[in-house]
Amino acid sequence: MTSASSQSAAAAFDPLRPDLIRVAYRMLGSVADAEDVVQDAFLRWLGVDREAVREPAAFLRRIVTRLCLDRLKSARHGRETYVGLWLPEPVVEPEESGLDDVTLPLLLALERLSPLERAAFLLHDVFGLDFEEVEKTIGREAAACRQLASRARAHVRADRPRYPMPKERGFEIAEAFFAASRNGDTERLRALLAADVTIYADGGGKAPTRRAPVIGFDNVTRFFAAVFAVTKSRLVQYGLINGLPGFVTIEPGDVLQTTALEIVDGRVVAIYAVRNPEKLKHVASALH
Repeated sequence: MTSASSQSAAAAFDPLRPDLIRVAYRMLGSVADAEDVVQDAFLRWLGVDREAVREPAAFLRRIVTRLCLDRLKSARHGRETYVGLWLPEPVVEPEESGLDDVTLPLLLALERLSPLERAAFLLHDVFGLDFEEVEKTIGREAAACRQLASRARAHVRADRPRYPMPKERGFEIAEAFFAASRNGDTERLRALLAADVTIYADGGGKAPTRRAPVIGFDNVTRFFAAVFAVTKSRLVQYGLINGLPGFVTIEPGDVLQTTALEIVDGRVVAIYAVRNPEKLKHVASALH
């Protein structure tokens, strides 16, 4: 392939790359895997007759989705052997970013779907493609795609936010939560937590974490009281983490951590902390 041809291919592909990564990340829950898949799609793009491709965006989305479906089949084993709780790799956006419809609870709900259900739901319900296009992408008849999306929708309905919270209020709660949980203000912390609040922490066996969720108001407040007694953390930034208000910190031992808060009716119902350094490489590189 000539240099001019490669440049032409890149010129057509590069503007589409962010949307393709967005599709791949929501399919895979991994930034690194999403970037690998999109790069693989680019290599395939180099080898096709591009003049014969009428809609490059649709053509490349099909390639990316099919590559993701292949990866999801092998990813199942990795999930089963993962050490401790598994959470998607965190995507951190600045406070001024718009709220993403695919929040962390929904990403976790997608993990319970089959690969085809996940693809049909994301392509139709999230990215707005009609079922004829979904049919071309995943290789199932449109009627079957409707059934796949319908089953997926029933599974994840409870995990989609019904009443989106103003992001300003979300960050107010995140800031209050950070202060109360780090300065030992137990009364203020208790006022922020829902009765059934749960902590989920992902260390992947590479950073110290609880390997089981911490469940319930009393257990969570005792957990933070114990943490405050022996550790101090440094705030790096507030931001949206997979669509949820949260913050990035440096914990004792120079452990990078993201904390995302799921908030319902003004109370924190779930706390998602990622400490696995393998999942935070892209976050760490953005800080330098």
